[in-house]
Amino acid sequence: GVCPSERGLAWRFLFGMYPCSSTALERSLLQEQLVVRYRVMKRKWQQFLPSAMRMHLNGTDAELVAAVRYFDQRQAQAQQQTQDQSEEVKDRLAFLELQAQILFERVTFDQEELREATRIIDKDVPRTNRDLSYYQGEGSGNLLVLRDILITYAAFHPDVSYAQGMNDLCSRFLEVLDSEVDTFWSFSCYMEKFSKDFRADGLHRKIELEAALLKELDPQLYTHLVTDSMESFTFCHRWLLLGFQREFEHSDALRLFEILSCDHLELISQQVDQARYQERLARKCSTEDNSESELQAINTDFTFELFICAAILLENRESLLRCRDDVQLIQFTSR
Repeated sequence: GVCPSERGLAWRFLFGMYPCSSTALERSLLQEQLVVRYRVMKRKWQQFLPSAMRMHLNGTDAELVAAVRYFDQRQAQAQQQTQDQSEEVKDRLAFLELQAQILFERVTFDQEELREATRIIDKDVPRTNRDLSYYQGEGSGNLLVLRDILITYAAFHPDVSYAQGMNDLCSRFLEVLDSEVDTFWSFSCYMEKFSKDFRADGLHRKIELEAALLKELDPQLYTHLVTDSMESFTFCHRWLLLGFQREFEHSDALRLFEILSCDHLELISQQVDQARYQERLARKCSTEDNSESELQAINTDFTFELFICAAILLENRESLLRCRDDVQLIQFTSR
């Protein structure tokens, strides 16, 4: 994992907001462009669906009421800072805004779909872990920042829209980056790779692989978990979907998320293993020693996150063996 003090900058590179080969000057110019583009995107859906601009409160959640107040104060401060910018900066940003408006001019929204996504987001955002220091006190206003990020993402990615669990995932980015704009773009880059996990078929393939891996590591536990009363490994869904966010201490979960997100490094490692296997296979075929045992192919589909999931299962092996039905299994894995 990354040193916490360096995590914010590292994540901007890790998740693709900044190109790894970019210079400090290029990043500064890119930052201005991304700020303006996000502002135009956010304003577009707000003008299209004005009723979604503010979260509807029932007044019973005092913390959420305070969060809205802190958020409004922050918005007012941001507007004042914009007004205080120099004329040169204003002219440059105005040009970038014109470019962004042209870029997103043809983007259209489905009113019913966006309204439904907003409704679900408004239910999920208050359920985000408010025990984190980032959401304490005046920081509770960050819940409304999270809400705007999620609605903007849903509006401009209708093929994915919003699904339950995205609030927890996006909250992780917001806490580390502490920037609405940077969180949106980094989260969007992340979702380009993993949005399929939030679709209807979800993690079906990964869960199948997890079952296959456990079958190799512990046949007895595997057999127990696939009896008629426990037909699948769907209880692993949350672990894999959110990167074990609730299964580890918060600081450890952040470190693990970084490691799991270095998939390009994992793919390189798998390619090396595959090349070594091919070399050994070629060497075997070139000999006439028929007594040599046949080599087994390396299953590169068994990724690191699947081994983490398997490790949790094996660590709790005895407790899992005592589970006799799906209800007991869900109760155990929800603790």
